[in-house]
Amino acid sequence: MVAIPSPSGEEHAAAEHLRDFLLDHGRRAWLDDVGNVRAPGDDSVLLTSHVDTVPGDVPVGIETPSAGDTEDPIPWGGGDEAPQNAAVLRGRGSVDATGPLCAMAVAAVRTGVSFAGVVGEETDSRGARHLVADREAPDAVVNGEPSGWDAVTLGYRGFLAGTYRAETEAGHSSRPEANAIQHAMSWWNRVERAFESGDDAVFESVTAKPVDVSGGVADDGLSVAAEMSVQFRIPPGSSAAGIRETVEAELADGAGTIEWRDAIPPVLDSPRSEVGRAFRVGIRERGGSPRLLKKTGTADVNLFAGAWDCPMATYGPGDSALDHAPDERLALPEYDRAIAVLETVCDDLQ
Repeated sequence: MVAIPSPSGEEHAAAEHLRDFLLDHGRRAWLDDVGNVRAPGDDSVLLTSHVDTVPGDVPVGIETPSAGDTEDPIPWGGGDEAPQNAAVLRGRGSVDATGPLCAMAVAAVRTGVSFAGVVGEETDSRGARHLVADREAPDAVVNGEPSGWDAVTLGYRGFLAGTYRAETEAGHSSRPEANAIQHAMSWWNRVERAFESGDDAVFESVTAKPVDVSGGVADDGLSVAAEMSVQFRIPPGSSAAGIRETVEAELADGAGTIEWRDAIPPVLDSPRSEVGRAFRVGIRERGGSPRLLKKTGTADVNLFAGAWDCPMATYGPGDSALDHAPDERLALPEYDRAIAVLETVCDDLQ
């Protein structure tokens, strides 16, 4: 799977390979209307992760030391160095999130639970959006993202994006009046000040980030335009509506407008849920001490939590510090451990 390129929008070959793996192991499986891999089963739990990766040509290969042996895997939570006897898989997606995706596919085959490999997570989450619209809620959800084999992620911040636009009449650059580009810069400086968090932890704060800026004098020379694409991460306890209100209040000079896109709410699951308890059991059975994580980004689990009223958690092998990195890699003993933990979780929830 890691050797099959699958950047967002180009997941079809990898999705077919995953579907064929499920079919070859006796599961009913198909690609749905948006390209998700669907393999319904025991709905006491749905294992789901994303097929797509970010772009990037990371050479694919397995490095196996002379003493390498993954038959009796040992704990490893990531970091710069694997244990001496750990074979390491390198390649784009080995961590985010083809490793978690394949671990879930194996666990689903071995336990009979429901499985879905979704598309588009790295861009518009079209696969997850289609999944929640196309099926009933399962009894529980385990979403696949790298957490380390001995850790479970219970929280993600939400996401809000918008586009600011301003336009002014063209004039000589010696004039003191602000042009559209200056209005955009001033507006963003005010927005950043409005969300300054002081000593608050990142997970509990709103992060405001410009991601694209364009502008300049129009071709006819009569106006100056500026456009800025911006993103906000929403912590639990905050809302998209509140962020929109704050941002729009900084348009007080009347020199610009902002157009919003659909927001994704934050999620914070309880460690005391049936899913959280099952992971604590599964990790301890494999010799680990369970860790609970909260991540500052956003994942498909945010959409699942917004649509389905059931316990959830996010889990998968790999060091999330290597997400999207040029040296993305996964120790295969950790992959084996994660599969074993997932099997225990599925058996427990069944």
